[in-house]
Amino acid sequence: MSRAFVKDNDGDAQDALPDLPLSEHPNYVTPHGNAKLRERLTATRARRDMLKLGENNTLDQQRELASLERELRWLNTRVASAIEMDVAKQPRDRVAFGAIVTVDSTEGERRWQIVGEDEADAEHGLVSYVSPLARALLGARVGDEVNWQRPVGDMTIEVVAIDYPD
Repeated sequence: MSRAFVKDNDGDAQDALPDLPLSEHPNYVTPHGNAKLRERLTATRARRDMLKLGENNTLDQQRELASLERELRWLNTRVASAIEMDVAKQPRDRVAFGAIVTVDSTEGERRWQIVGEDEADAEHGLVSYVSPLARALLGARVGDEVNWQRPVGDMTIEVVAIDYPD
């Protein structure tokens, strides 16, 4: 019989999915970022527990459950490895983790906050401390010009202000 007509097991929906990748960098987080990670963990657990209570789980629900189990493995690892940085102890005269930095360039003025990898959201002005922008800014002081190495070309930016959240 030809293998073309044999139904292979496509993998049970409850089979463990491969783990989500974990960063090789220390898991620094702001207090806000740590709280958001914990909220996400709680919400994901609640959704998983709700699905497990169902008696007649559909194939879609089983797939979602497998996905939630994978996400929970990742979240548990990230929460356990989180190193919450005390932003109040950061130096106020230079850019450090948690800083909100106002920069000026040929493209105008922008504000960026340097945060942990899991908090990064460039559209909302949150950049990971391991990003090229953050690496260029870390240690800079007001008035310093730094070279931001971007894929589309390097850009010189000037640090206009450094603030830290309360």
